[in-house]
Amino acid sequence: MRSFGLIGKSLKHSFSQRYFSEKFAREAITDCRYALFELNTIAELPELLQKRPDLRGLNVTIPFKQVVMDYLSEQHIPAEIGACNCIAIKEGKLIGYNTDWIGFEQSLRPLLEPRYRAALVLGTGGASLAVTYVLRKLGIPFTQVSRTASSDTIRHYATLTATDIQAHQLIINSTPLGTFPDVESLPDLPYQGLGAGHLLYDLVYNPSVSSFLQQGLSVGARIKNGEEMLQRQAEESWKIWNQ
Repeated sequence: MRSFGLIGKSLKHSFSQRYFSEKFAREAITDCRYALFELNTIAELPELLQKRPDLRGLNVTIPFKQVVMDYLSEQHIPAEIGACNCIAIKEGKLIGYNTDWIGFEQSLRPLLEPRYRAALVLGTGGASLAVTYVLRKLGIPFTQVSRTASSDTIRHYATLTATDIQAHQLIINSTPLGTFPDVESLPDLPYQGLGAGHLLYDLVYNPSVSSFLQQGLSVGARIKNGEEMLQRQAEESWKIWNQ
């Protein structure tokens, strides 16, 4: 039996276990299983690997995508990303990949139109690194927004105006704000600047329409949640584990 799993800090509402369990059942894959492994710190990873020599691959989620890099024997991750969400385990070696950017790009591309000339990326954590990598790859100028940083390319939420919102037709939430059960929370933006010409993309997938996306719906903007991104990155992980 080949085992795979997800490491993270709080995994009660994990997408991955449900997705892979359903995939294994649907495709009659009987020699694989997928489990959740909650770790208090990334320092617990070696102990997990020692206890579970049957593990052949891991997905990585908040808050370990960047700190897990120190535990990799080898990695195939664009330098601009510097975060790992997929690990292949071969002969005791941990080989790191990032499939988030692939899932994000594949789910964003069909939505793009010439009117989306500039983007706001909400958040500066590990998930935002995949987002900004793809935007650079697609040639879409972007500004990041954070609660703490401020520079030419990273703005504080408090500095944003309705005019800033109007000037960025693509707004991407890479923070966990709005995730179940804290469904009422949302990024602190001047939403009065939103209009029907905007596209709001939320990496949050539960609920399917977050409070952030609801703001866009209310003015006729296009919206997209993170479920397809997660599905596509999961399939990329599966390809890597079966190379």
